[in-house]
Amino acid sequence: MDNTLRFNFILFSLLTGLITGAFIVIYWVLTNLFSHLLFFGNPYETIPNLPVWYVYLVPTVSILIVNYLISKDGSVKEYGVAEIAKIVEENKIIFTWKSLFLKIIASSLSLASGFAVGNEGPSAAIGAMVANRFHNLFKLPKKLLRVSISVGASGGIAAIFVSPITGIMFALENIAHEFIKDFAGYLILASVVAFSIAFYFLEPLIFTYSAGKFIEYKNIYAAILFIPFITVFIYLYLILKDKILMFLNKHLTVRFLKYKNWIFAIIGGGVIGTILQISPYAAFSGHELVDILINNQLHLAFGVIAGIIVLRIVATAVSIYANAVGGIFIALMSIGALVGYGYAEFFNMLFSLKVEPFYFAAIGAAVFMGVNMKLPLTALVVSLEITYDYNVIVPTGIIFIIVSFLVSLNFEIHKMIFKEKE
Repeated sequence: MDNTLRFNFILFSLLTGLITGAFIVIYWVLTNLFSHLLFFGNPYETIPNLPVWYVYLVPTVSILIVNYLISKDGSVKEYGVAEIAKIVEENKIIFTWKSLFLKIIASSLSLASGFAVGNEGPSAAIGAMVANRFHNLFKLPKKLLRVSISVGASGGIAAIFVSPITGIMFALENIAHEFIKDFAGYLILASVVAFSIAFYFLEPLIFTYSAGKFIEYKNIYAAILFIPFITVFIYLYLILKDKILMFLNKHLTVRFLKYKNWIFAIIGGGVIGTILQISPYAAFSGHELVDILINNQLHLAFGVIAGIIVLRIVATAVSIYANAVGGIFIALMSIGALVGYGYAEFFNMLFSLKVEPFYFAAIGAAVFMGVNMKLPLTALVVSLEITYDYNVIVPTGIIFIIVSFLVSLNFEIHKMIFKEKE
């Protein structure tokens, strides 16, 4: 890379970070605005008091609008970062500024109406789309397009999680691993700039109980028993999600392909509406749920936790089926946080050695997401940036490796693709 190209890449990274950070703030504000408008306030507080028919109407109409936008512009659909890089390189889709705004609206509606998808997927896509536009503006070489999209994606993740290192690691583990040596500096630049913009407006997940660099070895002992516990729930998630999607596609989508948008709306709205009636904590992205559990702000009985876990798995599967625009990163973290919190409650009932549920909520969130998305370094960095606590970081690293092996015995996991072995 010559000096001129290097200078252009610095400018490109700065502008990508600035614009991505600004768009992510708009995206976050718009999602919260939609949520409060649709449910007349904080949905966790207002939903129990709203008419039943209205709670069903909100997700049904919202997902109908989302699928209409997707039918008008295919780039609005949820894509993985690697998938974005591939389709742009092959000229299958041209991302425009209009596409970017429609993506933000579609995702904000999906999240605000209760669908169990996360905002990290669209955030990475928003960053990638911004990067794609600036890549063309700066007339950078086509061979560096994948790197440019990685720069944007890392900025998007850094901004939405208000965690710069998480954004960098996410991009490196997804599509930029082969470019680490030469291009990591640009990822860092875009992520730090986007993080700086978002930090001024947004609040990061903060682990208020951090004990820092002091390890309580009882947590290590409890973590050993946590391995089979969380493995069972990962198996449950993979099997149940696969069965639900297979059933819906085989018996509904294939038979009524002509009316698929209506099918998505009826099934998506019906299931999410029902789940919202049972417990709002089983719906939405799960960001608030993770925050509550890792900071010990809500005590839940073991039976209630088990019920919400199953409901969140169903909600996630149906949200994917209905084409809700969002990722599964934070959705998986929320299930893992529930599993970890529930495990600690169960452990404390059985043994005299007591552990703190919020520690295992943080461990479970990182491990569940990392194993299911095959992002080991991102999982470790997430646990680091959220907690800064060795009581979470060390068990996360140990548990991740063993659970990944146990899951690989029966499932083939490649990023976001899950296939049960024959």
